[in-house]
Amino acid sequence: MPVTPMTPVTHATAATPTAPAGPSALRLILVGGALSYRALFNWTTPPMFIGTLLVGPLLQLLFFVFLGRELQVADDHFYLLGNAVLASSTACVYGGTMAISNERRYGTLGAVLLSPRHRTPLWIGRALPYVLNGLLISAFTLTAAALLLGLRIPLGALPGLAAVLLAAAAGCSAFGLALGALGLRFRDVFLISNVAGSVLLLLTGANVPRAALPEGMRVAGDLLPLTHAMEAARALAAGGGLDRGLFGAELLVGAGYALLALVLLAVFERGSRRRATLDVM
Repeated sequence: MPVTPMTPVTHATAATPTAPAGPSALRLILVGGALSYRALFNWTTPPMFIGTLLVGPLLQLLFFVFLGRELQVADDHFYLLGNAVLASSTACVYGGTMAISNERRYGTLGAVLLSPRHRTPLWIGRALPYVLNGLLISAFTLTAAALLLGLRIPLGALPGLAAVLLAAAAGCSAFGLALGALGLRFRDVFLISNVAGSVLLLLTGANVPRAALPEGMRVAGDLLPLTHAMEAARALAAGGGLDRGLFGAELLVGAGYALLALVLLAVFERGSRRRATLDVM
């Protein structure tokens, strides 16, 4: 599918982003995020949402649970908790990517770059709906695992597990936002998203014990979202309480990807303005 080029922006027309006040920034995050979600997310229709974001992760969970039983690599809880956390990745990674790259695809990127609103709440608002999506999908997958496969989690562990799933979804959405920023430079950013989804499946320890991976792959997994959340979720389900070290590591990884996304977006925006100015000179 052809990609719409960036709309040229000149010094005469480009508005300098200004920092909004507190209520204004909150409105930009909530209202702007909701509008962009409705306009840019390709799977908002019920058949696509249910089939892609609910049924797909559930089938993946069942596949790896039964495969694990045959191979006897780990018990059911290993696969159930790992895939429940991983379930948020589809909505978060692809959603974060669509939140930016679809602006270019649908030809609305120029209007975004001409906006005088501060960029940080603008882009954070784009990621927020996918955080909620990811949390919903993980909760649905856990519930299905409890009903179909007998997953049991102590009641006292549920608040900690909810916090872990929220941190995992937030980090994964920030990861998707960073990938989406690459869509301002690469023609086929969804190829990058597909590869990223496979990397998360392999390196985060969802279905392959990380102890069995080579050292380099374990180090790479430590730098990805979801890895530490999976370990924390498994510890909670086993009755060990919330591991603050793992929880903090998941938050730190997510914050790192959020910062990377904002930096990439700022750099690419400045580059587009500079090239547009040179074109009209």
